[in-house]
Amino acid sequence: MKNQEKRQESVSPIYKPSYTYEAGIAHGILSKFEPGTRTLPKGFQLDSQFLSLPVDIVLEKDVEVILRDGVKIYTDIFRPANNEKVPVIVVWSPYGKSGGSAPKTTGLFNMLGMDNSMLSGLAKFEGPDPAYWCSKGYAVCNPDPRGIAKSEGDSSMIGRQEAKDCHDLIEWLAVQKWCNSKVAMSGTSYLAFSQWFTAAEQPPHLVAINPWEGLSDGYRDLVMRGGMPDLNFTKRLQVNHVGKGKREDVHAEALHYPLADNNIWEDKIANFEKIKVPAYVVASYSNTLHTAGTFRAWRRMASEEKWLRIHNTQEWPDYYEESNKEDLLRFFDHYLKGKDNGWENTPRVRYSLHDFKGGDRTNLPASQFPPKEVSNHKFYFDGLTRGLVKENPSSEVPVVYDTDTEHGLASFGIRFDKETELVGYPKAHLWVEADGADDMDLFVLIQKLDKYGSQLQQFVVPNQGPLMQDLSERGASVLRYKGANGRLRVSSRNLDKNLSTEEVPAHTFDRVEKLKLGEIVEIEIDIFPLGMIFYPGEQLRFIISSRNDLGAIMPGTAGFVPKNKGKHIIHTGGSHPSYLQLPVKEG
Repeated sequence: MKNQEKRQESVSPIYKPSYTYEAGIAHGILSKFEPGTRTLPKGFQLDSQFLSLPVDIVLEKDVEVILRDGVKIYTDIFRPANNEKVPVIVVWSPYGKSGGSAPKTTGLFNMLGMDNSMLSGLAKFEGPDPAYWCSKGYAVCNPDPRGIAKSEGDSSMIGRQEAKDCHDLIEWLAVQKWCNSKVAMSGTSYLAFSQWFTAAEQPPHLVAINPWEGLSDGYRDLVMRGGMPDLNFTKRLQVNHVGKGKREDVHAEALHYPLADNNIWEDKIANFEKIKVPAYVVASYSNTLHTAGTFRAWRRMASEEKWLRIHNTQEWPDYYEESNKEDLLRFFDHYLKGKDNGWENTPRVRYSLHDFKGGDRTNLPASQFPPKEVSNHKFYFDGLTRGLVKENPSSEVPVVYDTDTEHGLASFGIRFDKETELVGYPKAHLWVEADGADDMDLFVLIQKLDKYGSQLQQFVVPNQGPLMQDLSERGASVLRYKGANGRLRVSSRNLDKNLSTEEVPAHTFDRVEKLKLGEIVEIEIDIFPLGMIFYPGEQLRFIISSRNDLGAIMPGTAGFVPKNKGKHIIHTGGSHPSYLQLPVKEG
């Protein structure tokens, strides 16, 4: 009951003046406020760097939509230039409805090695391209949400307010004369995050969703992962909240309300049990921002008709890859157009296995995740040999490292004598102690080594040149996959007994439990799901570190700096059986 009472604490969201919005190239070629309807003819090219339109498209620009509380928002609608009634795909985010042609978008894609000519420039950043979808008989709706650009009101950052607003937009779209009354959502990152929340509001005309990698818990995935205030990316993200009113300052909220014991953070957890529409969910193991949230939502959502595809690259190139668009088209055609195309026979799970040497295996079919052939194996830490062994060593041997030195880490390993597939949810179960401090920030990493002991990594974007090497050497962790990671501030170790499972521990983050001198505590750290192949002679190295060795999430953003001091002691063997639990595919 104590935990429930804390969760119900009511605090006030923090709002600050929005960043100034001025139409211009910085917000995209079509950012000028120009209400009206026009036809973009086949062959139209927004700019020389973009794709020419394959069909005539009707653009209804800056259409006014009135929400339930009277606030007016504005949206751009792209639809086929014919008289057929069509379904519509909603693209919800604060990034600006014309942002796909903004230099910050095109420059980012160029840096990643993605050719901007594959898109028309009409797509919202991280959203579906009207050039493709209108040619397939769909409309695309790109709104500016409440408080963004010319839309009225104050902007919120994820939560039920955005979900209610999107609900209203969906119901407005469904009754437009050109719409067949069926609405879907699609997109990556924030555009995926918003789908969990909107679907939980259960708009009557929302028929299907397509969350393509996105957070599902604003506290655990964005601002306080592992109980650590990792806020640099949050602060950067808020720059997108531009308009005339106020914006919710989530960065400030995290500083003022660091515990997950109040209404603000409760509002930023999707209500998974209310998500019941058909869903095509796309995930990866490597996205240090989105992986945990996507898999959490997949596990907990109530939809009976749900599919999961786990790819082996990064979400943006994966989203726009031609075969993946065709796959999504089959899903949408089935649910929004009623086509009998066999989609229901698609394996409920298609997963990938990384081998880090160019031999990844993709689209492996399964009926569930982890696949039913997977079982969890405990590999115990041997402090004497630094091995990962199948039986808990009888001797207790503590492993100690000094957080003030360059080598503030400890690792344990195993060499495989036969081909081994790991696929599912790993976790770390540790007995730890702090010497000279009352807390510990721990970072863990499952790393693959070749048979000679060299570390294996993998770029997940097309550009693998010197610039990308530099950017991802100590940061930009979403662009280079270095292994399955986890983190935990030990004072935040309290487990949520309602949500924790044998595979995936979950923490309440509603209390601070500092360490006493000489106190040894038992903790569990959830580690990102993984899919890895180990060939004979190759090794797995498990690292426990006092440093954030993966660095920041994105280029140009500072990484989190832990507040460690003194020595960390990892107890192994005997009455302190620390272990790494790994999902091993049998047979």
